[in-house]
Amino acid sequence: MIAFDAVAARYPHQAALALDGVSLSAPAGEVTAVVGPNGSGKSTLVRALLGRLPLERGRITIEGADVATLSPRERAQRVAVVPQRESAAFPLPVRELVAFGRHPHRTGFAAWGEADEAAVADAIDAAGVAHLIDRSSDELSGGEWQRVRIARALAQRAKALVLDEPTTFLDIAHEMSVFELLASLAGGGIAVLLVSHQLNLVARFASQIVLLHNGTVAAAGAPNDVMRGDILERVYDWPVVVTRDPAVGAPSLVPLRGRRR
Repeated sequence: MIAFDAVAARYPHQAALALDGVSLSAPAGEVTAVVGPNGSGKSTLVRALLGRLPLERGRITIEGADVATLSPRERAQRVAVVPQRESAAFPLPVRELVAFGRHPHRTGFAAWGEADEAAVADAIDAAGVAHLIDRSSDELSGGEWQRVRIARALAQRAKALVLDEPTTFLDIAHEMSVFELLASLAGGGIAVLLVSHQLNLVARFASQIVLLHNGTVAAAGAPNDVMRGDILERVYDWPVVVTRDPAVGAPSLVPLRGRRR
């Protein structure tokens, strides 16, 4: 489980806190989604988890261990992260990129073992990138690059998976396949923490939603509790209607045309 306990953090030279008393938990076996407007603190949560932004107060734990006490290798063994932005420094074969996910489990000049090979093969299959393994990273489309990054994270075989906008650049079919994959991984016992702007898909797949606004938790709970018109209009500052998804009955957001209120 990943837990944020009253976390506060501030970017250098900024007067306002980027996160102000944020508490949330992403339990094993569930998809937990963090949503909110641009600048609400969603990606900042991921940076704080990775240790790239120091905390002013509060703490973050993974499986009960304070991340501040973990080395980068220990952190990577416990949680795999797919960041929002990343570009390859130089072209590499896709198989090698996915194999980088095994790095936290290898030391020195240890030989590549059967467990490493199995982890990479399973990750390639789960992410649906088998047809890309012999291609170079500079030959991939934006959507293909996203799926390869997810495969690399899966190769870590961590018990928690954090993804920051993982369906950026993906078409509808691949977007749906990613959400289906995350639901399947959660069903297998992994804690999935997902940062996303896709409110309607989140409402379909997430067990709980945490809505951020100006660095604080504006609402949290089951999709039916968070996906409410009065709450979403206040946070997003735009008129909306919340209906029901005809396919699965989940709440569904419909933005209205009109002037900003």
